[in-house]
Amino acid sequence: MAFPKKVLLVFLPSDSGVDGARSLYDEPETGSVRQWFDRSVRTIIKKSQFAIPPLSLMILGSIEVPGVEQQLCDMRFEEFPAEKKWDLVGISVQTGMARKAFELADMVRKKRIPVALGGAHVTLFPDSCRPHADVLVHGEADDLWKEALEDLRSESLKQDYRTKGFPDLSLSRPVNKRMLIKNRYFTTNLIQTGRGCPYNCDFCNVHVLNGRSLRRRSVGDIVAEIERFLEHDRRIFFFVDDSINADPAYAEELFGRLIPYRISWFGQATTTLGQQSRLLDVFAQSGCRALLVGIESVEPASRSAHRKNQNKATELVAAIKNIRHAGISLYGSFIYGLDGDTLDTPSAILDFVRETKLDVPGINILRPTPGTRVFERLREEGRLLFDPDDCTAFRYTFGQEMLYKPKRIPLDAFVDSYSTLTRELFTSAQSFRRGLGAPSAKTAVLFFNLFYTHLYGLSRNDLRKQVLTHI
Repeated sequence: MAFPKKVLLVFLPSDSGVDGARSLYDEPETGSVRQWFDRSVRTIIKKSQFAIPPLSLMILGSIEVPGVEQQLCDMRFEEFPAEKKWDLVGISVQTGMARKAFELADMVRKKRIPVALGGAHVTLFPDSCRPHADVLVHGEADDLWKEALEDLRSESLKQDYRTKGFPDLSLSRPVNKRMLIKNRYFTTNLIQTGRGCPYNCDFCNVHVLNGRSLRRRSVGDIVAEIERFLEHDRRIFFFVDDSINADPAYAEELFGRLIPYRISWFGQATTTLGQQSRLLDVFAQSGCRALLVGIESVEPASRSAHRKNQNKATELVAAIKNIRHAGISLYGSFIYGLDGDTLDTPSAILDFVRETKLDVPGINILRPTPGTRVFERLREEGRLLFDPDDCTAFRYTFGQEMLYKPKRIPLDAFVDSYSTLTRELFTSAQSFRRGLGAPSAKTAVLFFNLFYTHLYGLSRNDLRKQVLTHI
């Protein structure tokens, strides 16, 4: 009897930010109290609310092919098992992590183990991946990965796997969690109801990767999935869709069905939910405790410049108050440094946060991700601060480096104003005030604010070093 083919699916941590909470700059080991504190906070962050499983690899790992066994290596928690013999190693590649993914792929291939690369970066930039892989999986891999595993079993792997269209999400594809070590994660209950985005924000690539049309899974399949997941993990559920309320009729049917299960859940939505009173009530009844909403900017000029048109700035305050009044805490995500922003923008953000009483205000710096329209525009305008022809020069961090020159604010003044803004918003006192005042999920809101107080301090220090040493 032939031995089963062994496949390893690999998830890579980011260089810093929530996966590591460390400086981008080398710092000598001094054994100081400060370094001990930073290491302790780093461990807490990694093992708390930020540590959730990689959903894409959960989905691929749920694909069953006789004669093939799949395992997961989450390198946030473990080293790559280089001593073991694998028949195929699959690595999910995100553009901000491409350099690290390529280094690992090259090391594995030197051991004469074939490597398959997939993910957003492969879909957008396959030519940069070709020298580092035996197999490239282009696009959403729900159907392609099964084909690749069947070819592995028959020892007939192809160099490329691609389809002309998107997979039909209405087909039943049960997701299981057998590869996950439960206690590593804050929760293993990740649910995706669909893909695609009807909006056209120029700093986002979701509509590029997953299409402009909403594709939805069967409500019955999702309810059955939640029932299965509850047998193994009764903790919080995360609905990972970018806009869970984008199709109000679908969302109302789904969450109406979930009311009897008495789960608690977090998700992502647009602030339009604050104007959808019937759906908002269903969300609250079904156990919604907190939502991330993309506010991006309170400056009308910035919203227009970056095609953030799905809700008007004048409607934001009322919508946010309505959502919080329904008992749902809000993480409001801002981007400071958009093309309509000025040095007056931080004051406007502060006023907005105070008026709406946002539970967690996330202040992000614009990240011109390769493959987005804003990246192409900033390259044409000569405003990028990294080599646009080297896709591995772009990386993900927690606002710890500037990757572009703001349009209306000098770079050093921008860093100073960003530092002042985050210093005013995130203090220990503010963290406890927001935690106590949150409509729901008070402990999570408190920890988010406390961790962000630490992370934004790290961000300010790194930005200051970048300005002094590189710009």
